[in-house]
Amino acid sequence: MSNALILFPLQASAICLPYFDARIPAGFPSPALDHMEHKLSLDELLDINAPHTYVVQVCGDSMTGAGIFDGDYLIVSRALEAKPGDIVVACLNGEVFVKRLNKAHGGYVLQSEHADYPPRYVLENDELMIWGVVTHSLRDHRAHA
Repeated sequence: MSNALILFPLQASAICLPYFDARIPAGFPSPALDHMEHKLSLDELLDINAPHTYVVQVCGDSMTGAGIFDGDYLIVSRALEAKPGDIVVACLNGEVFVKRLNKAHGGYVLQSEHADYPPRYVLENDELMIWGVVTHSLRDHRAHA
């Protein structure tokens, strides 16, 4: 089950990182990688709308089919209206999940992206709160000893 650990809200930053205007091949390098350096704001890249954006860390493997893995950090926007098909941070009856929001049988369902986890149908007496829409995920790609 993919649960979410809320870490902190994001704040706007004036820091811009160097950005090289080239698409880097994952295969053989291109001899024409002499593009000019630009500046890139992570706020713009990640569509950070402080204070309506926060970070959660995923624990569990129920969203691996959506490319979200255990330990990933998710950028979540409270400013976006959740729509069917969105990946959301949802609180269902006091339990917090990262799931895909969908409609089924006239109601809502929170779906995992892993075959081992069944969908969670929202029943009439359930309390569902959407805490935000996941806009981006961040993963550490370093090799750990």
